[in-house]
Amino acid sequence: MTTERRVPLDRTRVAATALTLLNEVGLDGLTLRAIAKELDVKAPALYWHFKDKQALLDEMATEMYRRMIAGIPLDADDTWQERLLKANRGLRAALLGYRDGAKVFSGSRFTSLVHVEAMEDNLRLFLSAGFTLPQAVRAYSTTYLYTLGYVIEEQGVEPLPGERREGYDIDERARLMSDFPLSAAAGAEIFADYERHFEEGLGLVVAGIETRYGKRAP
Repeated sequence: MTTERRVPLDRTRVAATALTLLNEVGLDGLTLRAIAKELDVKAPALYWHFKDKQALLDEMATEMYRRMIAGIPLDADDTWQERLLKANRGLRAALLGYRDGAKVFSGSRFTSLVHVEAMEDNLRLFLSAGFTLPQAVRAYSTTYLYTLGYVIEEQGVEPLPGERREGYDIDERARLMSDFPLSAAAGAEIFADYERHFEEGLGLVVAGIETRYGKRAP
């Protein structure tokens, strides 16, 4: 007779297991049955904690955010531009840590108020720089949406760093488009060097916010 005690099953443990499994199977392969097998429980046991897969994705996104903000300390001396750059670089790095990480995060609802402290601090920073509250929200959400969309497309080509999906060979693409030289040459700007292109695009968005709202760094 075994005396070994099982680790209690709770939302945090299920979400952490799901995030680990996500890197192996991707979002399409992440089923409650697969997660239950990994936890050595029956699938119905998970329904005590999550009514459906979306509820689980919400918890996974919340856990991803917890891990992300743990590595991004707030700096009271940041300009609003610096805060946007830091936040979105951190978001991209966090999402790239998981196969289909951006898809999991997109459209999910946080299951706790884990994000509110940083949100309040960010809004306070923007208002102190002269933004109205609607302008601050628009500036922050626009850069967030840029990053989220960028990483969704990036992971469509490279599901994990260093891993490339079949069909995205740039040289082969250029060969097939040889009658369209500009489109052929554009491949290297679309499907490679994601780090540099992300930084350039983020800079364009921030510069656009400066121009639109007339807010410069002090």
